[in-house]
Amino acid sequence: MNVKSVEKQEKCTVELVIEVGGEEFEAAVDKVYKKQRGSISVPGFRKGKAPRKIIEGMYGSGVFYEEAVNEVYPEAYTRAVEQENLDVVAWPKIEIQEMGREGLTFKATVTVRPEVTLGEYKGLCAEKNAAEVTQEDIENELKPFISRATRMVTVEREARMGDTVVIDFEGFKDGEPFEGGKAEGHSLELGSGAFVPGFEEQLVGVKAGDEKKLDITFPEEYHEGLAGAAVVFEVKVREVKEKQLPVVDDEFAKDVSEFETLEELRNDLAGKLKERRESQAQREYETALMEQVMNNMQVDIPDPMVEYRAEALVNDMARRITAQGMPFEQYLSMMGMDQNSIRVQAAEAATGQIRRELALDAVVAAEHIQVSDEELEAEYQRMSEQYGMDVEKVKERVAEKDVRVELCSQKAEKLIYDSGKVGTPPVKEEAPAGEAAEETPAAEETAEKPKRTRRTAKKTDEETEGAGEDKPKKTVRKRTGKKAEEEEKTEE
Repeated sequence: MNVKSVEKQEKCTVELVIEVGGEEFEAAVDKVYKKQRGSISVPGFRKGKAPRKIIEGMYGSGVFYEEAVNEVYPEAYTRAVEQENLDVVAWPKIEIQEMGREGLTFKATVTVRPEVTLGEYKGLCAEKNAAEVTQEDIENELKPFISRATRMVTVEREARMGDTVVIDFEGFKDGEPFEGGKAEGHSLELGSGAFVPGFEEQLVGVKAGDEKKLDITFPEEYHEGLAGAAVVFEVKVREVKEKQLPVVDDEFAKDVSEFETLEELRNDLAGKLKERRESQAQREYETALMEQVMNNMQVDIPDPMVEYRAEALVNDMARRITAQGMPFEQYLSMMGMDQNSIRVQAAEAATGQIRRELALDAVVAAEHIQVSDEELEAEYQRMSEQYGMDVEKVKERVAEKDVRVELCSQKAEKLIYDSGKVGTPPVKEEAPAGEAAEETPAAEETAEKPKRTRRTAKKTDEETEGAGEDKPKKTVRKRTGKKAEEEEKTEE
């Protein structure tokens, strides 16, 4: 493999002209021949036994060239990218220029990671909500405990809203029973809205043993067959039950928790609620700081980078939905979406991810943040315990480069958050019309920034399947450990 030329173009684009020697290309052609000869029928030869020259004589000397290109170019492309120290962030565009016995020459147009000029990223100011807990909040926290301790008691009186009636019923349309309109021993809470409008309201006042006919008109938006239909339900009431709430006292606290008194239970609920709200307030505060860092930086994110990341997000979602036993198209239909709308949504998410990633990468470079071997090993050990997997297996699955990048990003985040201040952020004044805004210099910018390189990841079936000629160096950053968990929860 030889890189014949490298030409930088606009919008983070680089053109590589790559040569594969005749000997290497010939080896690829011969490999393809050996793969395909078993499926080629040649008169006078048993299947799979025809010499290559005979097949080339029948179908042309270049009969195996196209597959040979697919066989040889991905590795040549990857080696060229690594040799030129390019940080590729999207699928390349491949154009064959020459191919034959002398070898293969192709042009790869690649999108590389954009340059970032940092603005202010330390000592930023953002508001932080106070984590207050009121008496009403505590009562709301108690409600699930009360609900679980509530009993349903049979009563002899007439049914009221909020009661539960146990009923047998059957529905008739034009005097004929309809499918799905019959049940026995069904428990229905009056006022729950579980049945069609008018059904529950007409059962207020019934008692055990009553039989009643209910005139119901189904809503126009109901499913086909019953939409807007006038029907009659014949109902027999078996029981009327009311909720019997527990007495909320110390005995109640003992029954529903590990505490001896109601006060202890209330204090525990208040403490946990305050802790949750403090965590939420801290996350919102940190998000506001990070948003300022991203807004303060200057970067032109290339469209192919967003498209590549968005495609990865959609593909990952499709794999997860399919793994749960539901076709992805069916899931989109249930959510009122289609392929176009999900890609628009994914592009927005991808843009946010990329902005954050670029900002943190720039902080890492500006602060010369590094990860020691001890920190790396500790992270691998943490991941091993988290996933219940041997450390060596974790190392096989998660590349050292990815772990180091993630840990560096975490350090950059901590630096931003630790240096931040609680308060009202300053309002930026807009530059007068026609007057260029003054550029913000990169904070603590060094004379020479270290180049970032990323090791080519092993190709997976998902990446190569159906990619045709445009097979890129894998560039989507893997998230490890805690960050991966947070992003998965966010996606869900």
